[in-house]
Amino acid sequence: MTGWEYLGALAVSFACMVAVDYRWRVFWWADRRRAVIVMAVGIALFLVWDAAGILTGSFERGESSGMTGIELTPDFPLEELVFITFLCHLTMVLVMLAGRLLDAVHPADSEDAP
Repeated sequence: MTGWEYLGALAVSFACMVAVDYRWRVFWWADRRRAVIVMAVGIALFLVWDAAGILTGSFERGESSGMTGIELTPDFPLEELVFITFLCHLTMVLVMLAGRLLDAVHPADSEDAP
């Protein structure tokens, strides 16, 4: 293993989500300003959560030959930041697609909403 497999898998997965987002204009391409705010808040919350876990000893960096070994801070690898960013984007794409699906299935409900 070269040490870049996990980061590469995250990058490919992230690229696929960006392609879905672009194709159906569900998050970044629907409202860029909202997307920036939501992503910043989501990433910040996960970073605080990770920091709390690291400081309390609940989280520690696992060893793997598939990881780069690059740590942004002790027990916080580069892959964690990429994963957090991917997770926030994935969640918002799925939430927005689910909203569209529900609107398509029950169009009258969305018209009655305030």
